[in-house]
This record gives sequence, C-alpha cells and structure tokens, in this order.
Amino acid sequence: MDFIDQIKQFSKRVESLKDSIKTEEATKTSIIMPFFAMLGFDVFNPQEFVPEFTADVGIKKGEKVDYAILMEGTPVILVEAKSITEKLERHDSQLFRYFGTTKAKFAILTNGIVYKFYTDLEEPNKMDSDPFLEINILELRDFQIVELKKFHKSSFDINEIINVASELKYTNEFKNFLNKELVNPSDELVKLIIGGIYSGLKTQVVIERFRPIVKKAFNQFVNETMSDKLKTALDVDVSIKGDVSPEPIEVEESKIITTQYELEAFFLVKNILKEFVPMSDITFKDTESYIGVLYKNNTRKWICRFILTNTQKIFILPDENKKDIRYPISDIYDIEQYKDQLKTVLERYI
Repeated sequence: MDFIDQIKQFSKRVESLKDSIKTEEATKTSIIMPFFAMLGFDVFNPQEFVPEFTADVGIKKGEKVDYAILMEGTPVILVEAKSITEKLERHDSQLFRYFGTTKAKFAILTNGIVYKFYTDLEEPNKMDSDPFLEINILELRDFQIVELKKFHKSSFDINEIINVASELKYTNEFKNFLNKELVNPSDELVKLIIGGIYSGLKTQVVIERFRPIVKKAFNQFVNETMSDKLKTALDVDVSIKGDVSPEPIEVEESKIITTQYELEAFFLVKNILKEFVPMSDITFKDTESYIGVLYKNNTRKWICRFILTNTQKIFILPDENKKDIRYPISDIYDIEQYKDQLKTVLERYI
C-alpha cells in the first residue's frame, strides 16, 4: 500500500473513531500514535519515539513535552498532543517554551485531527508564532499529502523540509489574506481597483458604495477563471486514470482526463525542480496517452512524462536526442530518486 492509500485509509479511520474518543489519553493511543506509526516511526521504541520527553524551561525543571522523535539520539521533532475535543489555539505558547530548550528543528501541535507544523524561520532556535503547514486529517488536500510525505522516516530530510517551509508559510499567509479580501474587501483594495476605473475623488462614501461591487466582481472573477482542473486538484479525491472517478477533469470537452494522481506527480516534479528555476516555469500538458511536464509551457522542451493507469506506472525521461528513456515505477514518489536526471534534462533548456 502506497502512502496516498495509507493516509486516505487513516483519514477514514479517524472519521469513524472521532465521536467515540473523549479524553486526551484516548486521543493519543487511538489516533496520534497511529499517525506517527504511519509516518514510519516505531512508536514503541523509546530510543526513537520518546513519551514524556523532558524539556527544561529556564528555572523550571522537569517540564515535559508529550513526545519527542529522535534520530541518532537527537530530538528532531517535538509533539504536543491534546484531546480531540480541544481546540489548539491556546496551546501554542506551551510548545513555544519547549522548542527553544532542545535541538529539535520541528514542532507539531495536534489534537489528532488538526496537525500544525512549526519551525524557526523567523529567528533561529525560536519557534515561529505561525505554523508553516497545517492539515486537517479529515479534509486533506493533495499538496498537503506531498508535504506530509516529507516527514516520513524513510525520506526525512531536515534541510529539504526547511527549504520548502518558508514557501509554504508565505503561501498560506497570502491565501489567508486573499480569503479575507474576498469576504470583505479592505479600503486599500477598493481604492486600488477603482483607481483606474473611477476618476472622481475616492472618498469614504465612494469606497463604501463600491465595496459590494468590488466584492461581487472579485468573487465572480475568481470563480469564472478557476478551472475545473484546479478545483479538482485542490478539493476532490480522484482515483488514478482508468478507474471509476468522481467528477473527472475534462479539458476543453475532449477525451482527456487529468487525474488526481497525475496532478500529484506533476506537483512532485515541480517541487523537485523549484531550486533550479522559478516554479512558474514548470508547467504540464496532458494527452490521452500521458501527462508531460514542460519547461515554460514549450512542448519541445519536455522534462519528463508519466503514464499512470490502473495497469501500469511508467516514468519517462528524454535523452539528448529526445528519445524516450522509460522507467517502470511502483509509485510516483519513486521519481524523487531521479532528481539528478531531471536536473540534467532541465539544464538543456535553460
């Protein structure tokens, strides 16, 4: 069973158990420990997964964090666990105190359903006030599964996670900002939008008159330009090509169906190559036979291709003469081992 199937199965398990869990201890044993076991950690090995880890804070001795995940004897992740019945907002300060007393680079605050991932992007050895990644195990989005896979023991790389944490953090902040503006456009946004349309004075009365119009136009614009492809990629759980799939993505009314699995493969390649070129330079084009990853949307500059059906999974790279080099893969995450080859192909086009 691959990681995508595991996480989806785990999500169904949490959904079935959540109403019967009433205490913090039950939350830990029924959901939180199985979550980290799913990430490949031996939750019954005290040399790897330490319960009640001592994290002395200043003059306070014997302060304990619920769990610490160790690698080579050194804590790398601190976990503060709360009851499934509790909200997490008021517990950030407790984890904040623990973070600065250890060598751990990551901290996770969870109630078994929501998982908040923190690091120290703003100031070394001081936990950021905002998480760089927050997931709801019952409302998982595809890009979150990709990021969560980085915390699996088999692929855990501190530097790699730190490199993407900053981007994730600011992406989340931009999304929150846009969400607020969609709900209630600020004076500044209204002024900006009407600046090139309305020639009169932008008084407060004018701003109030235009605010609902801006809100309506803004929301209509977003809804009209957001393709079915993007909405499905973010919100719909789609099976791989060839299986029965709810709400398939139809491109320009053709027979092409871009599946969730294909989109996730594209996002993986995009993430691998982002340290070499801007992420916007990595695009894709789907066909009835395969999905291709392109450089600057140029079909002559294809970086790789995927054939992902219910019977075969093939990863294709071009040689110097654009001839196919085919690699059978068991899972799309196998492409991470081809990072050097992807870089080599990309460098031909830069």
